[in-house]
Amino acid sequence: MKKYYGAETEKALKNFPFSTHLVRVEFIFAVVKIKKAAASANFAAGNISKEIKNAIIKACDEILSGKRNDQFPLSSFQGGAGTAIHMNVNEVVANRASEISGVKVHPNDYVNASQSTNDVNPSALKVASLFLLQDLEIKLSALVKTFQKKSKEFKNINKLGRTHMQDAVPTTLGAEFMSYADSLNEHVKQIKNAKDLCKVLNLGGTAVGNSINASPAYIKQVYKELNKLTSEKFHKAKNLMSKTSGQTDFLIISQTITTLCVDLSKIANDFKFMSSGPNGGIGEIILPEIQKGSSIMPGKVNPVLPETVNQLYFLVSGNNVSIEKAVEGAQMELGVMIPIMVDRLIESIILSTETINQFDKLCVAGIKADKEKCKKHLEVSTAYATLLSPRLGYDKVSEIVKKSTTTKKSLRDIVVGENYLTEKEFEKIIKF
Repeated sequence: MKKYYGAETEKALKNFPFSTHLVRVEFIFAVVKIKKAAASANFAAGNISKEIKNAIIKACDEILSGKRNDQFPLSSFQGGAGTAIHMNVNEVVANRASEISGVKVHPNDYVNASQSTNDVNPSALKVASLFLLQDLEIKLSALVKTFQKKSKEFKNINKLGRTHMQDAVPTTLGAEFMSYADSLNEHVKQIKNAKDLCKVLNLGGTAVGNSINASPAYIKQVYKELNKLTSEKFHKAKNLMSKTSGQTDFLIISQTITTLCVDLSKIANDFKFMSSGPNGGIGEIILPEIQKGSSIMPGKVNPVLPETVNQLYFLVSGNNVSIEKAVEGAQMELGVMIPIMVDRLIESIILSTETINQFDKLCVAGIKADKEKCKKHLEVSTAYATLLSPRLGYDKVSEIVKKSTTTKKSLRDIVVGENYLTEKEFEKIIKF
């Protein structure tokens, strides 16, 4: 393998020889997109020649095509605000551009002209996050539609509603699934807000946000070039120093993913409860059998995708804590803990997207209702008590509930059998 990276990358390989995965390619590509935009902006501002600009752009295009993935060997776990990651990109672009043009292209003087690690890396994380969030939004919206479809399918299936894991009041399976759909649809809105945060960059702020070594002409042009390259609307932050020294935007994005996973995990817990059985549990819904549930117990079907969703929440929640600590760990004019934010945030978004897609296609879409069990649990429960109270009174219904619990008779049997109401009157009251 020909090495296009140089001395700074070699130093980082020795300084950070950790057995974690490599820097995520999504981030590398985002940095390269900024380098490509910066080359055109620097040429427009008179900082580099056309020959060097074209060579840098061609080198960047090769990287973005996936041809140079083996040139980014650094561990994702490292110090230095990601300077090593940034210099790895600068060196690969510079050395390949030199080869293309036959002219020495310096990684700092040309590829990094008008830039700093401190404005490039946070901006690149936002660029990467924006495109990942777009995919997440698509997959989540698809899951919402699946829940809406199931809600219509189950709209006439009456069942027992539960609070505190106890009998509460009657509801429908369709209403439960519509509540899931609407809860998740709120998160679609929050993802849109997170995407807006990703479009506000500190690019052009250079080292501490006061734009040293970056001319106004370059700054204006680099956003035009980046937007042309990405077909997005990135724009300069009102206060570049604020976005360089503080990075709470990444925490807000992380918390958006975390709260989504909280609701997903709650839904997964409901599924595990409602599908428990098949004979010794609730069994109101039937999850698709996508793999054997046990190596020893024949016929066992486990809720493997709901359990995966639970573990997604555990992982994303842990990532969020790391990001929170990293954001708080900023010092003076720089948020120095960017490497762990890069790694943890990208993982949270990607894994959430992948898990939601599997949960939708392999679990939610294939759920079936057991109408008989839904009806049975409702009939033998005390759920009708609340509907009977306006007619018979709270105290009298409380007595009936106690008698039902003691005798194991249904409320219907007691109310109709002991002539509190006729069957016709009872049926009229319990319709909801």
